[in-house]
Amino acid sequence: MEASNQSTVTEFILLGLSAHPKLEKTFFVLILSMYLVILLGNGILILVTILDTHLSTPMYFFLGNLSFLDICYTTSSVPLVLDGFLTPRKTISFSGCAVQMFLSFAMGATECVLLGMMAFDRYVAICNPLRYSVIMSKAAYVPMAISSWVAGGANSLVQISLAVQLPFCGDNVINHFICEILAVLKLACADISINVISMGVANVIFLGVPVLFIFVSYIFILTTILKIPSAEGRKKAFSTCSAHLTVVIIFYGTILFMYGKPKSKDPLGADKQDLTDKLISLFYGLLTPMLNPIIYSLRNKDVKAAVKDLVSQKCLIQ
Repeated sequence: MEASNQSTVTEFILLGLSAHPKLEKTFFVLILSMYLVILLGNGILILVTILDTHLSTPMYFFLGNLSFLDICYTTSSVPLVLDGFLTPRKTISFSGCAVQMFLSFAMGATECVLLGMMAFDRYVAICNPLRYSVIMSKAAYVPMAISSWVAGGANSLVQISLAVQLPFCGDNVINHFICEILAVLKLACADISINVISMGVANVIFLGVPVLFIFVSYIFILTTILKIPSAEGRKKAFSTCSAHLTVVIIFYGTILFMYGKPKSKDPLGADKQDLTDKLISLFYGLLTPMLNPIIYSLRNKDVKAAVKDLVSQKCLIQ
């Protein structure tokens, strides 16, 4: 009988902004606008990296992957969030929740690895330019990108498989806009120590290791740049990696802000803090994908020129 009761949860209720209905329409317009910018900006970047022969290099191949990843990441959650703003009863099936968690978790882990791969590409380009074409050949950078996706997917499969095996005893209200894995684990009526340990190990591998790798890479990059005698040469060398460095700082800086900020000890402010935490988590998932194409377009002459050519060609066709 107890096992039967534990397996009765077939759907989850997403609280979202249920306690603040007046904000739902405002946030619907805001989130939809940001999502459309993400689709447009990253879609254009994917097109120019495919169509422009001048961008047929490892750096832009990784950039195309990053843009596609950002579209997949936001699409795994934003439509659900938008639907929640318009639906009085915000529910999602157990299987739908598992799929959404898998996609979000996989895309997040893949982006961490991919940013590390892009740092290695910049390291080779600046610190060992004469051997760049040999080290970063197509036989090398394509498997590097594929391994990023495989690693992210494998990690997500492990984490979500452990989560869906947990028993849920009836409390099916998720205090979030989406099926965020930590919010779901709180509803389990069993020991989640294995899940916590597994996620801790995954965070070290997919957050700690790439951050350390990127940090070390940029130490060598900056050391090499500072050795360039001319100011113009230093500026040109740094410009080739400034966009990637900016994206890395925003990506990891937002993560540190989201998880490192102190929790309020005032019980009267608990509801306000819950709302703030949910909104920060929501906008974190939108900020980086929205800014990535803007940063690479503004700080990269090749991408800027390719975008202008694509727009001009479209205008000529019309």
